[in-house]
Amino acid sequence: MEDISLIFIELGAAIIGLALLTRLASRLGFSAIPLYLLAGLAFGNGGILPLQFSEDFVHIGAEIGVILLLFMLGLEYSGEELGENLRSGFPAGIVDFLLNFPPGLILGFLLGWSPLAAVLLGGVTYISSSGVIAKVLSELGRMNNRETPTIISILVLEDLIMAVYLPIVAVLLIGQEISQAVLSVSIALATVGTVLFVAVKYGKKFSKLIAHQSDEVILLTTFGLMLFVAGMAQRLQVSAAIGAFLMGIAISDSIAERTHKLLGPSRDLFAAIFFLFFGLQIDPASLPPVLLLAVSLGIFTTLTKILTGWWAARRAKTNPLEAFRAGAALVARGEFSIVIAGLGVSAGLEPQLGALSAAYVLFLAILGPILARFIEPIYLTFHKEKATSS
Repeated sequence: MEDISLIFIELGAAIIGLALLTRLASRLGFSAIPLYLLAGLAFGNGGILPLQFSEDFVHIGAEIGVILLLFMLGLEYSGEELGENLRSGFPAGIVDFLLNFPPGLILGFLLGWSPLAAVLLGGVTYISSSGVIAKVLSELGRMNNRETPTIISILVLEDLIMAVYLPIVAVLLIGQEISQAVLSVSIALATVGTVLFVAVKYGKKFSKLIAHQSDEVILLTTFGLMLFVAGMAQRLQVSAAIGAFLMGIAISDSIAERTHKLLGPSRDLFAAIFFLFFGLQIDPASLPPVLLLAVSLGIFTTLTKILTGWWAARRAKTNPLEAFRAGAALVARGEFSIVIAGLGVSAGLEPQLGALSAAYVLFLAILGPILARFIEPIYLTFHKEKATSS
């Protein structure tokens, strides 16, 4: 019982600490995500005061946090809107890949790494963090902004590319035949296509089945279905996050509004745990040797992500400010990048891959929310000074 009591005490203290950090962030007027990450860095292994609570428990809470973030994001859109965004956003997805995969790939080769390790670093620099971005858009009240559908379409296309990329890389790492990768990719794409078809075609009928006068019934039904669909998606080689997102798409009308209201507090709690856990996984001692390289790569790929979002949003007929907001929102890297690097570390590919990826992701997971918050004031100040000088 002493062990359980200690876990409760430390977990309670950690959550109270997150609450204090949220208060501080609210007073300063920016996202709490960077503070959550730094807290995880301070209290993880090798930090100032390592906490000993159950890693498995916190890991599950963190996973639920990502699933809730993407589920709630899906609630904001109908299946028809998503389908239209994906069709119109496909060229942006191509540009996103061409601008953001090569920097990591090229750096890997310049460092003398094996081709497979370089491909993994390319994946790390390519994929934005759906979890961080969903939280930032919610915090900044930008869910209904004109540039947000562009951001969503790029994130969904990235996750679909990951459904192809991850099985292939996993098979290559363990030396299995390419037919195994083809089968995994086919299953992943078929799963996404089926869920998307059901969400678009039968979303309203599905929502009527969930409808009930009791908030408790709706809460238990939607939360249970979200976890079930996310788990099935993960089992079928698709990320749990994209499964939860598509589940959110399938719920529409007034049920979506009630679900958003009921699950909002849970999302905030578990999302905070996710960002704390993310920081806990990084050993501070591994960061200094690769910090300069990680920051340099981060600055370069910050510019490529901003260019990606700007081009995609301008193509969707937004104004320049909205286009820059879209680009800044895409900067953050996170959970997928760590998963990709973890595959290489587990396979013993390159000693530097894990530390470099961790430093890179931490830098952009902190810079991304800050840049998303301040891109508008920076843009307006620049144009005001430009107008004054002319």
